[in-house]
Amino acid sequence: MSVTAARGFTAAGVAAGLKSAAADGSLPRDVAVVRNEGPDKHAAAVFTTNRVAAAPVLWSQQVIVDGRADAVVLNSGGANACTGAPGFADTHQTAEVVAEKLQAGGADVSAGDVLVCSTGLIGERLDMPALLGGIDTAVAQLDPHETAGHQAAQAIMTTDSVMKVATADGAGFTVGGMAKGAGMLAPGMATMLSVVTTDAVISQPDLDAALREAVRISFNRADSDGCMSTNDTVIAMASGAHPDADPSGVDLEEFQTALNQVCQDLASQLIADAEGAHHEIAISTIHAATEEQAETAGRSVARSNLFKTAIFGQDPNWGRILSAVGTTDVDFDPSTIDVAVNGVWICRAGGIGEDRALVDLSGRHVKVVIDLKSGDREATILTNDLTHDYVHENSAYST
Repeated sequence: MSVTAARGFTAAGVAAGLKSAAADGSLPRDVAVVRNEGPDKHAAAVFTTNRVAAAPVLWSQQVIVDGRADAVVLNSGGANACTGAPGFADTHQTAEVVAEKLQAGGADVSAGDVLVCSTGLIGERLDMPALLGGIDTAVAQLDPHETAGHQAAQAIMTTDSVMKVATADGAGFTVGGMAKGAGMLAPGMATMLSVVTTDAVISQPDLDAALREAVRISFNRADSDGCMSTNDTVIAMASGAHPDADPSGVDLEEFQTALNQVCQDLASQLIADAEGAHHEIAISTIHAATEEQAETAGRSVARSNLFKTAIFGQDPNWGRILSAVGTTDVDFDPSTIDVAVNGVWICRAGGIGEDRALVDLSGRHVKVVIDLKSGDREATILTNDLTHDYVHENSAYST
């Protein structure tokens, strides 16, 4: 699984010392490199819309302009955000060193084709000697096997408790991906770092269009805490290396389905591992006038702290759902709206429905359905509850 599932890719994840040692004294992995060995070097990326964008985002936005990327280097243990010109210089040097190390192995790679991603605490410079040493080790260990892909996925974890990987197959292609994210999960493109690889034969414009559609219905619908990161990046790279690839190009509809599957799987894993979460919540708004309105209604509930704390307390308080939807400008009649929680329609026609005591919230998964009765479109937003653990983890994050 992960980024080495597709042919033509190698990866590595190593411990460079950017993150603190574990209780047993061992150093966790914190530097990853993913290399596209071709023959195609097509790439696309989507970035945070946060105006306070980290140095790696600013660098990678320039790199991706020509639609090519030979490699991506990622580090945890520091976001390199709000570090000014010195931080950008650090990112530039990072890409230069990756290119130099790959060149030493015989590859024709320039720093301008190396994407950079960082994650961790905002407002601190990276330990560059440690990072550059980690790059040296990672490039030397690049490998196409599953273990290497998993090690890369482990290296990008911050407050994540588990790595996130996913794959999907189609006729003549494989899609593999990894992601990290457990806090600051709110859309503005995506909600974390993710690298997706494929060995499909696909043009760069088609890859870009497919990635943007997949992000729209996956990462952009994962909304844990309403806080948008400065470092969010989703990267897709295509090698065209599958032995059964159609040289004329992949079936775009089949490829889109597979890419959507991988991104939606990763987005679900992010919500499942959200900081302090006790419940994973899927909010489906149905019979909306437009898909956009369905998304707006669902997101209004996902960002309601009153709703999220109610779910944490196993209280199916449907009034908090209605009040959140009522703050939006979506088309609905308050006297006809229905709401169900875990299959129990506790609100009917904007009023009292089935007995709320019938709702079982003891399990981890919660399904909310909001029926607007205004059209035939729908959308699902993924979120989680708001817990004591979340408050503790984020109040003590940097101290």
